[in-house]
Amino acid sequence: MTSLKLWQRLWLVFAVIWVVVSGLSIATMLAAGEGEPGRAAKLVALTFAVPAAVYLAAWAWSVWRGRRR
Repeated sequence: MTSLKLWQRLWLVFAVIWVVVSGLSIATMLAAGEGEPGRAAKLVALTFAVPAAVYLAAWAWSVWRGRRR
């Protein structure tokens, strides 16, 4: 098993925190019955889209930095 690079470890911490906080927000919204009907669906999509976008950006940065050296 290979060890993770620092940016991958930091992304993993960010993704876990992001998903937990978003999950709590979605659960609260659904339990309280507040908000617009489509708002919870948007939050679910953002829950997975934002960490994926951050990972792709960090990966691209890592590749770009590797080519410069």
